[in-house]
Parts: sequence; C-alpha cells; structure tokens
Amino acid sequence: MRLLLLNKPFQVLTRFSRADERRTLADCVTAPGLYPAGRLDYDSEGLLLLTDDGILQAQISDPRHALQKTYWAQVEGAPTPAQLAKLRAGVLLPDGLTRPAGAKTLLEPPNLWTRDPPIRYRAQIPTGWLELSLREGRNRQVRRMTAAVGLPTLRLIRASIGPFDLTGLAPGDSRDASPGEIATLRTLLSASGRPASARPASPPRAPARSSGAGRPSSGKRGPDRPR
Repeated sequence: MRLLLLNKPFQVLTRFSRADERRTLADCVTAPGLYPAGRLDYDSEGLLLLTDDGILQAQISDPRHALQKTYWAQVEGAPTPAQLAKLRAGVLLPDGLTRPAGAKTLLEPPNLWTRDPPIRYRAQIPTGWLELSLREGRNRQVRRMTAAVGLPTLRLIRASIGPFDLTGLAPGDSRDASPGEIATLRTLLSASGRPASARPASPPRAPARSSGAGRPSSGKRGPDRPR
C-alpha cells in the first residue's frame, strides 16, 4: 500500500487523463496505480494525497470522517475581527450554513513559493492572508466563504490534511508517507467509527470544461468536493 503526498501546482487538474492542453497529475506523478483521495481545484495549489488503497481513498475523501484540512487564502482586503468572527461561527451559503471553522490572519504563509503566473496586483487595494481550518468539503467552499464575508480569495493553498502538511515539498514535488504517518492517519479515521469495505483505488470522474476550470459538472453536494 502506498500513500503519496503531492504539492499540486497551480493550474493542474486533479486527474491523470488528458482531454485538452491543460496539465494533469500525470505531469507530476509517474508511479502507476495511484489515484487522488479527494480533489483540489485547477486554480488552487497545495497538498493532495494519492493512494492505491481504495478503503483509504474513500475514508480520506468522505467529509463524514471530519478529517481536518487547513488552507492559506490570500484575500482582497484587510481581514477585520468581525469578518474572522463570521468565518469562525459559520457562513450562510446557498447550500446551507457552514460548520464552525478555525480562522486567523497570517503575515504570510511560511516558506511561501512564487506563483506563476502571480495574482493580479492592484496598488490601491490591500491584500491579506488567512488560515482557515475546515472539517467539511463543499464545492469551492473556502472561496465562497471568504467572498460571503467580503474577502474575495485571490490565491488558495491547501496547507495540510489531517497529520500531513507541505513541509519540504516544493510545487510539483512529492514523497511517500512513512508507516508511522499512515498509522496516525488510520487512527484519526477510525475514530469516526465508519466501516469501509475493501476495494481498489479508483480515478475521479473527469470534471466538465467550463469557465470555472476544474469544477465537477454536477452542482450536487458530494464527498470532498473541490475548493
């Protein structure tokens, strides 16, 4: 069994099959038989887990296991205490109220790399960084939450999933999880008490091409939808 940690670069689709000119996971990962456990938007960066274990893939992807995921969001505007309080309490979105979340400001994420291309710079509009920690996975949730409180997201990086983070991983880099790390992950997942049946890992369904590149074609809520 393998569990791979990948720092997914900006503008890479979370799938291996190539339907057009856009980059895919095949440009970053050459090992056979690995599939992503969950998604990360085409226009988002950061940590993605891949595995050949179907049980583990399903457990990581299923928000009912409440595996915490942490994001760094560069937003338009300077976050205020009132906006942070709204994010922490839960934000009302068209598909319902979000669960309470961890939210705090950052001067800048540690060891931050330069994005290519960079975000659009506006001299008259300040930007700030937020760290958000969630235990659910709705479609583009972080972006919708920050927009709802008046802080549109300009850049989004997933910093951690459960016990794993981006330490030592440049964009496009990957590493295998150690046996000890996998054991820690299984302990966190088993705490939810949801059994899973053995099955091989499987590829995600290909998202439809649209103006929101990398989004799934269905608007229905499902497990671990991309952000």
